[in-house]
Amino acid sequence: MIWQLDLFLLILVVICAVATITVKDLLSATIIFSAYSFLMCLLWAEMGAVDVAFTEATVGAGVSTIFFIAAIFRTTRRSKD
Repeated sequence: MIWQLDLFLLILVVICAVATITVKDLLSATIIFSAYSFLMCLLWAEMGAVDVAFTEATVGAGVSTIFFIAAIFRTTRRSKD
């Protein structure tokens, strides 16, 4: 394993996790969460757990993102009146 790549991916994962929590827009949070899942997929693949990486890519970055975006578009915003 290349420790520099591991460290770089870990820093990006932490940045995405913090950004997902702090962002106010739901669609932006969903996209950042998708990036988080993709980075976790890369981390798992780099550690040699290819089956876990594949599952993370399909479920975490793929299906969950589609479900979150569909749920966001089906809801309405409350007016501030």
